[in-house]
Amino acid sequence: MKIKLSDHFTYTKLLRFCFPSIVMMVFTSIYGVVDGLFVSNFVGKTPFAAINLVMPFIMILGGIGFMIGTGGSALVAKTMGEGDSATANRYFTMMILLTTISGIVLSVIGILFIRPISYLLGATEAMIGDCVLYGRLVLAFNTAFMLQNVFQTFLATAEKPKLGLMATVAAGVTNMVLDALFIAGFRWGVAGAALATGISQCVGGVVPLVYFLRPNSSRLRLVKTGLEARVLLRACANGSSELMSNISGSLVSMLYNFQLLRFAGENGVAAYGVLMYIQFIFVAIFIGYTIGAAPIIGYHYGAENHTEMKNMLRKSLLLMVSTGVLMMVLALALAEPLAGIFVGYDPELFAMTAHAFRLSSFSFVLAGVDIFTSSFFTALNNGGVSAAISFLRTLVFQMLSVLILPMLFGLEGIWWAITVAEIFAFVISLAFLFAKRKKYHYSTR
Repeated sequence: MKIKLSDHFTYTKLLRFCFPSIVMMVFTSIYGVVDGLFVSNFVGKTPFAAINLVMPFIMILGGIGFMIGTGGSALVAKTMGEGDSATANRYFTMMILLTTISGIVLSVIGILFIRPISYLLGATEAMIGDCVLYGRLVLAFNTAFMLQNVFQTFLATAEKPKLGLMATVAAGVTNMVLDALFIAGFRWGVAGAALATGISQCVGGVVPLVYFLRPNSSRLRLVKTGLEARVLLRACANGSSELMSNISGSLVSMLYNFQLLRFAGENGVAAYGVLMYIQFIFVAIFIGYTIGAAPIIGYHYGAENHTEMKNMLRKSLLLMVSTGVLMMVLALALAEPLAGIFVGYDPELFAMTAHAFRLSSFSFVLAGVDIFTSSFFTALNNGGVSAAISFLRTLVFQMLSVLILPMLFGLEGIWWAITVAEIFAFVISLAFLFAKRKKYHYSTR
């Protein structure tokens, strides 16, 4: 039976509705990991380090699509909950138009300035060629990447999370097959990795666009409308927490790379690259859940169904904590096997990577709560609180940790930084949940 946003959600129904979004995000992370896996094993650790160095800048540009998607879908879901489907469709169409226009502009800017940006990020002469080549090719597909990020959230809002999963699986399979063909088969190196990624992003971004352009059975339609600055600014402001998280994460990654080049050289950057790839998969479970749960929360907020909001908050927090503990246990157990897959060819790099993953695994216990809390306030259309949590979690606390801890503990401090940051972010998340409980009537008592 079809699950609707207006339903009452038990654990079973909630997990059934969110499962496609979870698998979608995990799959997205896995096929991103495959890029790194092929480059590391078939091209070498210096090109692998070059890709990891330039990737934060690429993710910042693509993350603007995630901002539009999360902020826009929260606004659309709330409007749907208020019973105004015509306005919801207009808002939805505006978000897709904004994404397309901004994607083209950002692609041009990125391609033109990728070389000086790569040097700014710390690229050495051995790395700069691969940084520029990979960056320019991937950025040529940036519009499709942004659309893919937008549709990941809107397909859940349209009550079509399974379609989002299908599009992501199709994109992922495309990427994996082309990675094997271009990198292992044709030996095109980082250019092959970039082309495989870009083509797969076209599958993930263009297929849903075609679906919404045609008559369909979802809750949303693309309709004729102009762009309204007030609506777009409201959506972008509400989704700013997700953009802030993306930008902050990228900036922190740059700082990690600077620190690691200082304390451990190219091996440190390569080890951090593996760490990030593996963490993407684990954290993707939390992000996928929030993508699925946010439209439900937004809908019931618009419908002023406070009982269901309380229900969603209770169940979500319990799911986040229990899943985080399980992730920590798995991460500790799988540290060496996972490191071996990426860098087993280099004993020193393998040992460093496995050790780093063990130390950072404790961050998973609290990361789910922190990610969900930020998304929860986005769903309530409170972009300010959501942005504050994301800003503190992904920029302030991590940046301070990665700057201060190495002064006290050397390289070990860098690997502990993410866990320390999550602890401080957890305290902030609980403080905001407590402070806003009366305003939104979601008290867990």
